[in-house]
Amino acid sequence: MNQKKEAIYDARELGVPKMLLLGLQHMFAMFGATILVPILVNSYFNGEGLSIQVTLICAGIGTLFFHLCTKLKVPAFLGSSFAFLGGFNTVSKLDTGIFKDMSMGEKLPYACGGIVVAGALYLILALVVKLVGIKRVMRFLPPVVTGPIIICIGLSLAPSAVNNAKTNWLLAIIAFAVIVIFNIWGKGMFKIIPILMGVVISYIVAFILFKCGVHNPDGSAIFTFKAVKDAGWVDLPPFQLCKFNITSILVMAPIALATMMEHIGDISAISATTGNNFIKDPGLHRTLIGDGLATAFAAAFGGPANTTYGENTGVLELSRVYDPRVVRLAAVYAILLSFSPKVAECIGSLPASIIGGVSFMLYGMISAIGVRNVVENKVDFTKSRNLIVAAVILVSGLGFGNGITFTVAGTSITLTSLAIAAILGIALNAILPGKDYEFDE
Repeated sequence: MNQKKEAIYDARELGVPKMLLLGLQHMFAMFGATILVPILVNSYFNGEGLSIQVTLICAGIGTLFFHLCTKLKVPAFLGSSFAFLGGFNTVSKLDTGIFKDMSMGEKLPYACGGIVVAGALYLILALVVKLVGIKRVMRFLPPVVTGPIIICIGLSLAPSAVNNAKTNWLLAIIAFAVIVIFNIWGKGMFKIIPILMGVVISYIVAFILFKCGVHNPDGSAIFTFKAVKDAGWVDLPPFQLCKFNITSILVMAPIALATMMEHIGDISAISATTGNNFIKDPGLHRTLIGDGLATAFAAAFGGPANTTYGENTGVLELSRVYDPRVVRLAAVYAILLSFSPKVAECIGSLPASIIGGVSFMLYGMISAIGVRNVVENKVDFTKSRNLIVAAVILVSGLGFGNGITFTVAGTSITLTSLAIAAILGIALNAILPGKDYEFDE
């Protein structure tokens, strides 16, 4: 029995109602991780950190920015970046110079200012790509480098999926099982919205268990609706303008080294998923500009950095609907949600275990895409150089769990494991003789 679905590049053929549902599926896929960033940052800043409402509107507008910059061709969603969490934590602990007598809320705009500069670094790399040509740049980023990096992106997220799922394995397994059932045996529209069905059905089961008095294994409640009750129906996102200081810039801006490498890996993953070479058309320089502008815009108004989301790449792989219009619908949903604290909190009440069950599928899909990238480009692992490059990337990407932290001008800077893997992989590929890949323009 052939289970392979035909790819859909124009979702309009499905009709408006189905397109709206597909957009909703992408919104659910990004929501958990996107709002988790401000939740974590708030813990660093003692409750005076990022706003979920601002985060959502910046993700939505940032995604639309990205699509405009990429000629409406790339089906990518830009959600909150986790790479800058270490930077936020460092800025929250600054207690010298101008930061000495600041409250946590007063420090936050300076962290955002550093992210604005980080976004500007994307534009510099985009200019380099445009000037020297994509072919020369891609000599340093062959499939033997990008494939293992994509694998690391998925596998590095795996602990997050397990940690969420283990809060209630029953709900996680239900969410996972529903996704598999609809993806393999679903008919018609249900076959292309397995993630949405997994979320909805497992949420209903969780709510029934909650009403029956069932708790998570650790004794905690399956749902906590206090934040939903306290939130208003309509309210403007609480924007705040960023501020600049050399200390906070030195903390946040270098993290762009990591996120730019992750960006290239994500665009390679989306290209491999959809069968379109987006690095070539609309071009890596355009995707970098879109990501950089989205990041700088978000931080300028008090939001977190944006980044292309692997979760949504997983949705593309499962649904096989590659139309960017569907992703733009998810962006519009995010913007609308940002004006309703109650609805945002209601979706945010989704149990961590369900997010974990969904993530089991999505994160694994990302790594599988990396494997496919290596296989389809016929990377020759009988060559020692290719084995060495891939081995170093995989060990670095998975081994440096907390990254590497070093001090520059008295400021602590952390390179994430993915940044370390990308830098070492690119360096080894450039140094070792025997290159066997030619980028096809």
